[in-house]
Amino acid sequence: MTLDAWDALPEDNSAHYELQEGVLVVSPKPAKRHQLAVVRLASQMEHQLSVEWDVVPDFEVVVQADGPATVRAPDLVMVRADAAENRVAAGDVLLAVEIISPGSRKIDTQMKHFEYAEAGIPHYWVVDLDPPAPSITVYGLGAPDDGYVESQTATGVLTVHEPFEMRIDVEALVDRRPSRSEG
Repeated sequence: MTLDAWDALPEDNSAHYELQEGVLVVSPKPAKRHQLAVVRLASQMEHQLSVEWDVVPDFEVVVQADGPATVRAPDLVMVRADAAENRVAAGDVLLAVEIISPGSRKIDTQMKHFEYAEAGIPHYWVVDLDPPAPSITVYGLGAPDDGYVESQTATGVLTVHEPFEMRIDVEALVDRRPSRSEG
């Protein structure tokens, strides 16, 4: 399927759709726990960013436009506030975040890991909500042809310096208690 054919599809919010090398991929909408984690993480990030940046959930990213197209919709992306309204190129994404769902572990930790690095997205986080404790693994692009390099895996509170200074209360992604990310 081409990008033009993808664009011609009717809007359908009953499932999660992506385009992988020209093939339409349909998966169920994420469970409540997953969606709450997306909202909670986005909220923590938004409060720490300058007004020039937005954190957007489930936003289309063109990972590959030529040949068989690939369009992904990461759980969260960090893009400039003046980015396009409907879809962005991978080069416009500063950070992509995937939250692992049952059945998505291999896709999120291997396939998307490779695709996002190949497309040049500078930062990639993988959130795992499963026991023994929720965690976030942080990756950054290494030298050319090296793909992503893991910089840390955090439980409790994640502190990063790139792409911006941020503190994320990882445990608050699965728990209603007040966030410990500030201060």
